[in-house]
Amino acid sequence: MTVLKSFCLCAGVGLLLLLTGCASSPSVQSRSPFIGKASFEITPAQAADLTIYALGLVGTPYRYGGNTPESGFDCSGLIGYVFKARTGIVPPRTVSQLSEWGQSVARVDIRSGDLIFFGDGHAGIYVGDNRFVHAPSSGGDVRLDSLNSKYWSAQRLAYRRP
Repeated sequence: MTVLKSFCLCAGVGLLLLLTGCASSPSVQSRSPFIGKASFEITPAQAADLTIYALGLVGTPYRYGGNTPESGFDCSGLIGYVFKARTGIVPPRTVSQLSEWGQSVARVDIRSGDLIFFGDGHAGIYVGDNRFVHAPSSGGDVRLDSLNSKYWSAQRLAYRRP
């Protein structure tokens, strides 16, 4: 009889722990941050880390649909790779989806790690000092460009903070 009581007590405690675990908030990685406000916040330290990581990918070849250094990158593949590698967060895959991810940020408030969206359907990662890392169209490599350049300054811009 004592063994049966111990078993029931252990089973009850186990069930309670299981139910309590199910009622808790999911981890950042299991949330679905694809639309509107993200359900997490990138810290300034994480933003700096992913910025440095993105700069380290300069020179990687462009490839449409690419999302690894080995296969090359397109612009959204670069963003997804950097965010997953440095924060564990998997962002949306397309520029259209990314443009709704996180929170809108005013130009005066942008910081390293924020995303930049251009009117031509392109995106990049802001790295500070009016510069950004991006994977330009075919034939190019991931590169560091200035928002002050003639081409990029003529584009319609939007900024988002994951």
